[in-house]
Amino acid sequence: MPRCFWCTADPLYQQYHDHEWGVALRDPQRLFELLVLEGFQAGLSWITILKKRQRYREVLFGFDAARLARMTDEELELRMQDTGIIRNRLKLKAARQNAQAWLRLEDPVGFLWSFVGNAPLINHFADHSEVPVQTPQAQAMSKALKKAGFSFVGPVICYAFMQASGMVMDHTTGCDRYPALSRVPVDLG
Repeated sequence: MPRCFWCTADPLYQQYHDHEWGVALRDPQRLFELLVLEGFQAGLSWITILKKRQRYREVLFGFDAARLARMTDEELELRMQDTGIIRNRLKLKAARQNAQAWLRLEDPVGFLWSFVGNAPLINHFADHSEVPVQTPQAQAMSKALKKAGFSFVGPVICYAFMQASGMVMDHTTGCDRYPALSRVPVDLG
């Protein structure tokens, strides 16, 4: 089955590519999880994060924003000892900070989807070299998220988040998922 250039032969990556990446996601908890995980990816490969995703779910309270927002410094330090996650103090603090910022948003799902006009942007790239690493929409999202108190949300992270959450459909035209996703499935949560 032809897949996007970034999808390796790793079964976990193929599962993610085939069933998650680019599917329009509107469930608030899953969007929050994805935004936090994209921040953890900074400087790393996505497959590294995917392999640790389950452990992140365990140590970060299932990405329950209300609980994560209350994570104490002592709890954060405990997580710094956990070899099942990326032990980066700045990223762990950002996860807590982002949970606090998330809770301040009146409608986080609507807020995030507003950067694409509340409907997936469907691109028609034939080759991976055409796919941008950031766009004006991602730059606007990054700026707004930072203003709202988020961190680890630069425009490249925001664009990766937009691609992963289906706000932007960037499966290339030669990918087997392209025709299926051009009909834009939506996860209503």
